[in-house]
Amino acid sequence: MKKTLHIDKDLLAEAKRACSAATDTETVKLGLEALIRHAAYVRLKALRGSEPEAKDVPRRREKAGPKRRAA
Repeated sequence: MKKTLHIDKDLLAEAKRACSAATDTETVKLGLEALIRHAAYVRLKALRGSEPEAKDVPRRREKAGPKRRAA
């Protein structure tokens, strides 16, 4: 998708150097991905300790028993 954006050239140049991007498009893409990851982290961090009555979730796998030998 094409968009016309007004971005400060010094800010873009600094971001490009910081992430070692080859192109302006790659710089913007990496920046948007980082913003999305950060927002997800903030949402997850906000949930920390929000359920005081939560119990440990059992593991899906049982503890490892004796190793089986291949036939």
